[in-house]
Amino acid sequence: MQPFELPDFYMPYPARLNPHVDIAREHTRVWAETMGFFEPQEGHHIWDETDLERHDYGLLCAYTHPDCDSQELSLITDWYVWVFYFDDHFLELFKRTRDTEGARKYLERLRDFMPLAGAPMPGPTNPVERGLADLWVRTVPAMELDWRERFVATTTALLEESRWELANITEGRIANPIEYIEMRRKVGGAPWSANLVEHAVGAAVPAELAATRPLEVLRDTFADGVHLRNDIFSYEREVRQEGENANGILVVERFFGYETQRAADVVNDLLTSRLQQFEHTALTELPMLFAEYAVEPQDQAAVVAYAKGLQDWQSGGHEWHMRSSRYMNKGGTATSDPLSRLFKPIGLGSSAVHLFTPTALGANRIKNFTRPRFEQVGPTALPELYLPYQVQLNPLVDVARTNLLEWGAQVGFHDPVPELGGRALWRPVDLAEFDFALCSAGLDPDATLAELNLSADWLAWGTYIDDYYPQVFAARKDMVAAKLQGKRFAAFMPIDSAATPPAANAMERALADLWHRTTSVLDAEQRREFRRAVTAFLASCEWEVANDIANRIPDPVDYVEMRRRTFGSDLTMALSRFSHGHLVPPEVYRTQTILDLEHTATDYATMVNDLFSYHKETQYEGDFHNAVRVMQNFFDCGPEDGVAIVNDLLTARMQQFERIVGSELPALYDEYELGQDVRDSLDRRAVELQDWMAGIVHWHIACGRYKEAQLEDRYRRVDVPEARATEDPEPTTPAAPYLRPTGLGTGAVHIDGLGRIPADPALSTVSP
Repeated sequence: MQPFELPDFYMPYPARLNPHVDIAREHTRVWAETMGFFEPQEGHHIWDETDLERHDYGLLCAYTHPDCDSQELSLITDWYVWVFYFDDHFLELFKRTRDTEGARKYLERLRDFMPLAGAPMPGPTNPVERGLADLWVRTVPAMELDWRERFVATTTALLEESRWELANITEGRIANPIEYIEMRRKVGGAPWSANLVEHAVGAAVPAELAATRPLEVLRDTFADGVHLRNDIFSYEREVRQEGENANGILVVERFFGYETQRAADVVNDLLTSRLQQFEHTALTELPMLFAEYAVEPQDQAAVVAYAKGLQDWQSGGHEWHMRSSRYMNKGGTATSDPLSRLFKPIGLGSSAVHLFTPTALGANRIKNFTRPRFEQVGPTALPELYLPYQVQLNPLVDVARTNLLEWGAQVGFHDPVPELGGRALWRPVDLAEFDFALCSAGLDPDATLAELNLSADWLAWGTYIDDYYPQVFAARKDMVAAKLQGKRFAAFMPIDSAATPPAANAMERALADLWHRTTSVLDAEQRREFRRAVTAFLASCEWEVANDIANRIPDPVDYVEMRRRTFGSDLTMALSRFSHGHLVPPEVYRTQTILDLEHTATDYATMVNDLFSYHKETQYEGDFHNAVRVMQNFFDCGPEDGVAIVNDLLTARMQQFERIVGSELPALYDEYELGQDVRDSLDRRAVELQDWMAGIVHWHIACGRYKEAQLEDRYRRVDVPEARATEDPEPTTPAAPYLRPTGLGTGAVHIDGLGRIPADPALSTVSP
C-alpha cells in the first residue's frame, strides 16, 4: 500500500508533448547502449534495456521541452538519461557500499570531462565518464563562455554534492529543513536542468542579468519545485525501498514529528508556495529589472523565453511523474479542480486567474496578501534559546558608546526628516537605548577602539536604513524613490579615489564616512567585494519595500534566504574575511563547508532577532518581515506555535554549526591538505562566529530596542493604531556580561549549564 495519499498539486498550466518524442526515445536507447549503460559495473547491475524503457526519459524530455526540434530533443534526452544513470550508478557503487573515499576519487575524475575551452580529456573508464565526454562536445560549442561556466558549476555541484547524501546515509543523519532545501538544489540537479533549458530554447540569459535577484529566484524556485515534487512521488522508492534519507517528506516527518500524510501535505504546501513565488517574480520583478537595467528587447525576449521554458518544465515534469513506473503515482492529480483548467487561459502569467478560485490552493495564495498589517500580540514569552557559547565584552565598550553618540549626531541621525513631516527618525535617547556599541563589544571582544567604533557605526547605519525604508518608501508606496536612493548610494562607494557627490541626507553622509574609513586599507578587489556586500544589503531593503507595497507576506524559503541580506550578514562576513588577509585560498572560502559555517551562524542570529522583534514589528510597525509571522502564515498557526517553530529552526542551525566546527572543518583541512597557518586562520574564523552569535543574543537581551516601555515611548510619537502612550522611561541599563569561558571547545559550557538563556522572569516577558 502507498504510504500516503498523493495531495492535490498546484499546476495551473497543462503539459504539452513534443511531437518528436518517438525519435528521441529511439535515439537515446541506441546512445545508452553505445555508452555501455546496460553492462554490469564491477559486479553491480545498474540498468538494462527494460529499465530504460520503463522509466521513459524520452517522455520526460518531450514533456519538459515541448517546442525544440528533434535533434535538440535527442541531445537533451541523452543528458537526462546520463544524469539518471549516474544517480543509480553512484547509488550502487558508493552509497550502498558506504565507500566515501572511492566516491571522492570517482567524482574528482569527472571534472576532467568538462573543459571550458576544448582541452583534451582523459580516456573514459566507465559509462558515466564515456557519456559525459560525448555529451560535452555535442553541447558546449553552441553556447557562450558565461553559460559554459555556469553549466560547469551546476554539473559539478550535481555530481559532487552527492557526497553530502552519502555522508548523511553513513552517519544516519537527517538534514534540518533549511539545510535540506539548500543542498537538495545542488544534489537534485534542477539548476543544471535550468541551464539546459537555456540551451533548448536557444536563448541564453545575458551574463549581466544572470546573477540578479529575479533570475536567481526564477532558478531557485524552479529547482525547489522540481525537487519537492520529486520527493513526494519518490518517497516510497527512496525511503521505503532504497534507504535514502535525502527526501523532503522524511525531513518534515523527523523535524516536526508529523505523521507521513501530514508531512506530505506540508511538502506540497511548500511546493505550491515556491511555484507561486516563481510566478510572482516573473510578473512583478522581471519588468522592474528590465526597466532598471534598460535591457534591450532581444535580451528581454531571451529572459522571457527562459522563464517560459522553466514553466514548461514544471508542468511537463509533473505529467511525467504521473506516468513513469519509477514513481508512486496512484491517485495523483494536477490540481484540486482539474476540469477548471479547460476553461482558463494557460501560459506565463495565467496563474493569476487562479488567485480567487474557491480551492485550498487558491486560498493559500490569497492569504499571503490579506493578513492584517498590525496585530495586537502583546509582549511575547521568549523560549529557551540554545546557545553553547558565552559572551565576552570588549573592555572599551564605554568609550565606544560615547563615540557612537557623537558620530550619530555628526552625521545627522537626529535631524528632521522632511518625508516624516519634519520628525526625526531617531532621537538621541533612541540611539542610546539601541546601544550598538554593546553589540559590537560582544561581536568582537578583542577589537581595537578604532575597529570597535567602526563596527558600531556600521550597525547604526544599517539599522537606521532598516527603519527609514519602511517608514518613508514603503509608507508612501514609492518604489521608484527607493530605487533612486539605492543608485545614489553607489556614488558614495567609489572603487578608486573618485570624489563623492554632496550628501543629501544622513544615510548618505554616514555611508561616505564609513566607506572611507573601511576601504582605505583594502585593495581594489576587496573594495569591489565589499561594495557588492553593501549593495546586496541595500537591494534587500528594496525587496522589503516591494513586499510592503503589495501587502505580501514572503514565501518561507525566500524569506530565510533574503533575511541573511536584510540582516547585513554579507557585509559583516566580507569584513571578517578581509581581516584574515589572503591566507585562505579563495577556492576554500567557496566550499560548501565554509558557506554552511557562515549561513548557519547567520540564520541563528537572524531568527534570534526575529523572536525578540516579533512584538515590535507586528504590533507597532506592521512589518511582515519576521520569521514568526512567516511561519504563522505558512502553517496557519498562532503566535506560540510560530515562536516554537522558529526556535526549533534556530536550534537546528546552531547544532549544524557545531557539527561543522567539530567534524566538517577538520575533514576540509585534510581534503585540501591545508597548512597549519590556514587551519589556524579558519579556526579563528569559527571562534569569531561563536563570539558573533553570543554577542548578538546578549545585545538583544540587554538593549532597549525591544522592551515594552521603550516601545510605547518611541511609537507614541508615530501614528500607529496599536501604539500606547506611557510616561517617559529611564534609559535602559545594559545587563552585566556573562563571565564564562568562550572559544572552541567550550560548547559544553552553556549560559545556565543546560544550553539555555536564564529563565529570569524579567527576561521571559521582554518584548521580542
